[in-house]
Amino acid sequence: MTRRIERVNNLIRQEISELLQRQVKDPRLGSFVAVTEVSTSPDLRYAKIFISRISSGEVKQETLSVLAAASGFFRKEMAKRLKLRRIPELSFQWDDSIERGAHLLKLIDEVSIDSTPDRHRH
Repeated sequence: MTRRIERVNNLIRQEISELLQRQVKDPRLGSFVAVTEVSTSPDLRYAKIFISRISSGEVKQETLSVLAAASGFFRKEMAKRLKLRRIPELSFQWDDSIERGAHLLKLIDEVSIDSTPDRHRH
């Protein structure tokens, strides 16, 4: 990844995060939607926005739908704020790495508990 793409990814991530916190007041999004990563194509035409939120499966789909519907708003706001020649098309993707990490920690805890020797047996 080039330095420029990396800078654009960071700019977009910061802007979307700020817009979600300050501008978007859709109750379906709840209070905590985190932008975990942005991946912009080398030609800067497309950006995948990875988001995360502690929620159930149905809420995930609804969250992605709401964000997809708001992508025009996000692009318009970013065009005002960012000094980019072209604002990329946005697509929102679910980032389940937090959930996977929590699941792995739970599995490690279970294995640790199961493998702890019982000190009271002789």
